[in-house]
Amino acid sequence: MVIDGRKIAEELLASLKTKSKTKKFLAGILIGDDPASLSFLMKKQEMAEELGVDFRLYKLSADLGNDKLREEVGKIAHLGTCGGALVELPLPVHLNRHYILNAVPREKDVDVLGERALGAFYAGRNPIIPPVAGTVEEVLRRANLSSEGGSSSGEELKGKKVGIVGTGFLIGRPIVTWLMNKVEEIYVVHRGSDFSILKKADLVILGTGHPHLITPEMVKEDAIVIDFGYGKIDGKMCGDFDDASLQSPEFKKVSYTPVPGGAGPILIAKLFENFYTLVERQK
Repeated sequence: MVIDGRKIAEELLASLKTKSKTKKFLAGILIGDDPASLSFLMKKQEMAEELGVDFRLYKLSADLGNDKLREEVGKIAHLGTCGGALVELPLPVHLNRHYILNAVPREKDVDVLGERALGAFYAGRNPIIPPVAGTVEEVLRRANLSSEGGSSSGEELKGKKVGIVGTGFLIGRPIVTWLMNKVEEIYVVHRGSDFSILKKADLVILGTGHPHLITPEMVKEDAIVIDFGYGKIDGKMCGDFDDASLQSPEFKKVSYTPVPGGAGPILIAKLFENFYTLVERQK
């Protein structure tokens, strides 16, 4: 029932460790002083250390303004020894997210967030896909539901129905794009919607950041729930999915990624897969 994201990430890392070492570094750029964003960057740094990747953390003041921040991000990303760069989101609300993200060239955009990389991804021409989409693909591959390789025949996903809760730039939109033409139906809803349609979904993907928004009663029997949401209740980290009642043995079977330890570690591992792919192409 519980999809162990840490174990999956360890297996992905084991594969990456067999690749040739690169002298190029991965830049992680923090704008502002949000502690949650810093925490996420530190997790990426930890994984980089395990892989022997040179991860460099750059901290920039949000007071620099859009033009100066775009200039500074561009300087970092265009360094010859930089193999990939990411700007940790969300940015402070007064800043222009797209304007700053577009300073990262497509060939170094490991997150696939700049408009050039996104446009190529939407057209099916980018060499990598967003890590969130890669995470969904990885979970489905292991459930023999992926249309992209693995042990699946490639047909299983086509007949499936998917519910996506959250229409955001980071989670909902790239996953919807990746799933198009792969599944039978996609239901996209947001917080405040009628969630009853989720009962039809074989796969439910959550990314609202509102803890325990979705309960097991809202999803169908034997559904797979991939939870990208995160928040805190009474100081404890938790996701959009309220899995408490699943501890009861008589409750219906649902497979899900827990928070923490579910989608997060896989997502970071997929980001490093992207880094290795882009560095190889830069040769």
